[in-house]
Amino acid sequence: MQTERIWTAALVVIGDEILSGRTQDKNVAQLAQWLNVQGIRLAEVRVVADREEAIVEAVNTLRARNDYLFTTGGIGPTHDDITVDAIAAALGVGVTHHPAAVAVLERYYATRGGVTDARRRMARVPEGADLIENRVSGAPGIRIGNIFIMAGVPHITAGMLDALTGTLEGGRPVVSRTIGCWVAESEIADLLRTTEKAHEGVAIGSYPFFREGRTGANFVVRSPDQAQVDACIADLTAGLEAAGHRTTDGGI
Repeated sequence: MQTERIWTAALVVIGDEILSGRTQDKNVAQLAQWLNVQGIRLAEVRVVADREEAIVEAVNTLRARNDYLFTTGGIGPTHDDITVDAIAAALGVGVTHHPAAVAVLERYYATRGGVTDARRRMARVPEGADLIENRVSGAPGIRIGNIFIMAGVPHITAGMLDALTGTLEGGRPVVSRTIGCWVAESEIADLLRTTEKAHEGVAIGSYPFFREGRTGANFVVRSPDQAQVDACIADLTAGLEAAGHRTTDGGI
């Protein structure tokens, strides 16, 4: 039996401010959701400091074992925005000012004080790179090979992802359904395991919570095949209710 091709992506989140806790990352969730629609699975995420050697190591490791690699952060106008230089080093190429990026910045800043030397830094790209349109703040993202270099600010990243929609090759979009139940996760661990095993190609995520003085969990069933998801949900629901646990479609 031929196995369906699974397309994967990785994300490198770059920035000392993320590691210090000063800034909370939101790009992991929005990238994962966007990739699911493109039929691509976010397989791994790494958070690294603003150090060239750390970025180079992460980029070269993750781009080699995934179809796509995304990076967020470190492409602004300041001296510590070193992502472009680090990725160029990882690829063994130089850094140049992309003429189309310069033109974009000149138009954007024409009524905002002009393009300063600092702002011109945002037109720097690894040699051979293409641009990702940024409708939000002018400075474009960058695409080179299977690497997508994006902003760290979530709403700007969202705009860049929108510009990429439909341009990446992937498989079938991942679909999901959720049921909730007032039960301790540990009580039904065996049921979750056997149900998932019985439905090849389906993943069951378990998300416990404590509310109203009670313990419960939501169970998210994911697969590229809607029929498989529905069949797994039906079996999981039947198993939980047979054990005396009432379920709630859509989660609690």
